[in-house]
Amino acid sequence: MNKDMAAQVRAGNGFIAALDQSGGSTPKALAAYGVNADAFGSDAEMFDMIHAMRARIVAAPTFNGDQVVSAILFEDTMDRQFAGQPAAEHLWSVQRVVPFLKIDKGLEDEANGVQMMKPMPGLDALLDRAHALGVFGTKERSVIHAANAAGIDAIVAQQFEVGNQVLAHDMMPILEPEVTISISDKAEAEQMLLDSVLRHLDAVPEGAEIMIKLTLPEVAGTYQPLVDHPKIMRVVALSGGYDLTEATRRLAINPGIIASFSRALTQDLSAQQSDDEFNVAIAKTIDTIHAASIAG
Repeated sequence: MNKDMAAQVRAGNGFIAALDQSGGSTPKALAAYGVNADAFGSDAEMFDMIHAMRARIVAAPTFNGDQVVSAILFEDTMDRQFAGQPAAEHLWSVQRVVPFLKIDKGLEDEANGVQMMKPMPGLDALLDRAHALGVFGTKERSVIHAANAAGIDAIVAQQFEVGNQVLAHDMMPILEPEVTISISDKAEAEQMLLDSVLRHLDAVPEGAEIMIKLTLPEVAGTYQPLVDHPKIMRVVALSGGYDLTEATRRLAINPGIIASFSRALTQDLSAQQSDDEFNVAIAKTIDTIHAASIAG
């Protein structure tokens, strides 16, 4: 594992940019950016357009390791270029932003109040390829819709199983058991999730570390035991549907957790903005997320 990248992730004074919208979420992300579905006639054109948005974000003067610790890429983005360089290489060598890769292939249908990750055939080959391209780690997402102990335990077990596979490739896994923000028993689900994660951490070998990405909790400080845990390199938070104001408010009252925002990062950006307008907007958002990430 790259020691310089590990040091940046562990102690970097900033947040993680989630630039990893998949095929399923890309149309919604483009629409929010001002590019409607009638602007593209195929998946290839759609991915060209979302890459253009991501390249514009990465090219912004404020998108660098001073405030952006790392960035999570979609596989299609990893295989493309930023400013004429392979994406992961450019992020690290030019901007000191540590590259991660989203590896999950979507979600199963809901059962026991959760959606597990779909099978990931070819994961070992993908991890080998990503490692060779200079990617430091991975992110894998599943979703919790209810305070169902059996479902949550199954989610966490699957996350750790995949995480161990990633660790075997000398890469850092970000486990992401997202809790849906709109459920009535969210606080109860979060406590169940915490308890399950702590039990599974007991089985992580001494000296090994993982990361974990969580929905910002109902009760501030809920995840402090994970922030303080010696087997967790970093705890990061998704915006999860909260707008930038609410996401950063919640983030600021959970010390030790940094942002890994996607929707909140891009909500004020538009394809119709001039480059100067775009750079001003992304700089303001980066400053806001950075401030909340380092609060406390």
